[in-house]
Amino acid sequence: MIVGNGEIEPGLAPVIDAADLVIRFNECRSFGAGGTRTDVVAVCNTGRPPLMMLSSPEWRASQPVNDCREIWSVRDPEKFRELRPALMATHPELADFCDDYTDALAAFANDAGKTHAVIDRSVHEAVDAALVPFDPGDYVVPSSGMVVVASILAQAEEAGDAVALTGFSHEGWDGHPFAAERRLVDSYIAAGRLSRLPQTNFISPPEGA
Repeated sequence: MIVGNGEIEPGLAPVIDAADLVIRFNECRSFGAGGTRTDVVAVCNTGRPPLMMLSSPEWRASQPVNDCREIWSVRDPEKFRELRPALMATHPELADFCDDYTDALAAFANDAGKTHAVIDRSVHEAVDAALVPFDPGDYVVPSSGMVVVASILAQAEEAGDAVALTGFSHEGWDGHPFAAERRLVDSYIAAGRLSRLPQTNFISPPEGA
């Protein structure tokens, strides 16, 4: 179960908590109304979001972060080091977008007795390629949610697991190609690779999340 940071329709919490694996994102804003089970917290590990999380005692001590077994960094540091020069030319306002906090997140996970993993750049690049038929236009990077969905689908199909998501409305920061991501996810649902639980309005993430 991949749980985004959107509002969750009443009654879904028990369904979410009954999954074998529950993944939440960053501040885990769906925690509570969207159930409480949290096995993985997938975090944006570059730019402003990780700086805000790591500097927040509330985030460090939050129940979903305490409960999770694993913390995943969704952005491959090498990929983002390579992106920086071109991004600075086209989006100078995102000067801190590629600042890397992966090592700090890994140290936090280690100190808390959790596994830390980095999603490989190949997943990011596969998402870029998969988005092409859906007219993504100009965008900065895929969203963290889309990268995690792609990573989980690759693993689940090998294992024969079913994957569902909720709390995704594919809206938010305009540096992500949300309209194309929605169409890509819909194509996975139509192909039987993924299912979507009912969901309502999206809680807009911080810029770059």
